[in-house]
Amino acid sequence: MNTAYYQGNREQLYAMMQPGSLLMLFSGEEVRKTNDEYYPFFADRSFVYFTGLKCRQAVLLALKDAEGSVAERLYLLPPDAIAERWTGTRIKPQEAESVSGVKDVRFVGALETDFSALANSGNYGAVYLDLYRISPADIDRPAHSWRNVIQREYPFLRLENANILIRRLRLIKQPCEIEALREAEKITKAGILAMMHASRPGKYEYQYKADFDYALAQFGPDGPGFPSIISAGKNNFCIHYYSYTGQAQDGDMILNDVGAQYDNMITDVSRGWPCNGRFSPRQRLLYECVLATSDYMFSIIRPGMPMEEVDATIRRYNAERLVEAGVLRSADEIGKLMWHGGSHHIGYDVHDVVERPAVLAPNMVFCVDVGVYHEEWGIGFRLEDNCLVTETGCENISAGIPRTIADIEAEIGRI
Repeated sequence: MNTAYYQGNREQLYAMMQPGSLLMLFSGEEVRKTNDEYYPFFADRSFVYFTGLKCRQAVLLALKDAEGSVAERLYLLPPDAIAERWTGTRIKPQEAESVSGVKDVRFVGALETDFSALANSGNYGAVYLDLYRISPADIDRPAHSWRNVIQREYPFLRLENANILIRRLRLIKQPCEIEALREAEKITKAGILAMMHASRPGKYEYQYKADFDYALAQFGPDGPGFPSIISAGKNNFCIHYYSYTGQAQDGDMILNDVGAQYDNMITDVSRGWPCNGRFSPRQRLLYECVLATSDYMFSIIRPGMPMEEVDATIRRYNAERLVEAGVLRSADEIGKLMWHGGSHHIGYDVHDVVERPAVLAPNMVFCVDVGVYHEEWGIGFRLEDNCLVTETGCENISAGIPRTIADIEAEIGRI
């Protein structure tokens, strides 16, 4: 992504704002882990989308006047020789300008005074903040703290949720974003192949994870785009499993739900295979139903298809295959084996921040995720691929990662 890309993203956002309004976006702050230790900083994805910057405690402030003209400012942490000695060099104003294209760069200590002057100028009636929360119990982020300040000290300003606008922009992927996803798929493939090649009974989940992480590290320091889900045997029945403490027993299925990142774009791919390299009859039966469902979806997805039909069709078609195979007596029993939805968008976030569309359109990218969890048989896995909607249909951009039984068995234990 280059400077023009970030500038273009901001221009689209500004065009959606009301005249006479302000916008504040925040890169985020470190979260304390314990005592004097913090979790590694991870910049807010929308802040990166609009600026390209991953530094902590940075703020983008945009001013849209009554005539629709926009001025923008970027606020950064100031130089601090002692702090930088311990925690690394802080980005300099000219560096931030070079990446983001924002020319008015100031230090964050001036933000409160600057905002007060703007708020009291009489030129602005609203402030846009990204106020998204998954749960009301979530901790306050900087946007929520500023919401409280504005409600308390500037009650005459109307609050608007910028998250609604951001979701619309992030839905349709740009050519450079699609190209970055293709590169991330190549890295993801290397990681999954590394796990397949080293797979064997007796191997621990954390060793599979180490194989994946090492393979990704050969492409740079970014690593996985989200915490990897890698499990074996009974642990496959925990959908979001992060313990990595189990040991694969002979005949166990290995489940992994993983993805690399490249230029901020994140893939999300799932593969399942028997740790010993040979599918048992029951594993083969279930896998063929799941693979047939995935292949069918990639044959029918196209622009104009209702988004809700993607999930519904995955569930219905897989249920029919499982009934035909004798695994289920009726399609109405599918809830026993399918425990989660079949699609979500990807991009800057693995579950991307988008406005869920009514119908599919070109350059949307989402997962086709078919999972089966048969507890009685001790078999659980999912086959998850990344679907790019094209002008006339769709493309499986993760198809190069082994997904048929023959291709998977050919890779297991190759080292």
